[in-house]
Amino acid sequence: MNDTEFFVWACAAMLGIAAVLALVRMAIGPTMLNRAVAMDVLAATIVAGLAIEAAYNKHSTTLPILVVVSLVGFVGSVSISRFAARESREDH
Repeated sequence: MNDTEFFVWACAAMLGIAAVLALVRMAIGPTMLNRAVAMDVLAATIVAGLAIEAAYNKHSTTLPILVVVSLVGFVGSVSISRFAARESREDH
């Protein structure tokens, strides 16, 4: 195992741990905003994993997937935050 493979595996392990922790937060998050942040973290983790795979294999075929996952994460977070803001205004 050379240095590049070691760093790729180390990054994959850290991203895996981050994804599991984000999934745990999504499952037990007490509020909807906690779950929204966890979903955003999970999307970022997926994007990072795909980027590491693309860099390791030296290809750019996953670039459209990276863009789509990033946009889905962003739109999802903005939608949930707008819904939460509207919900909090109705409470007052």
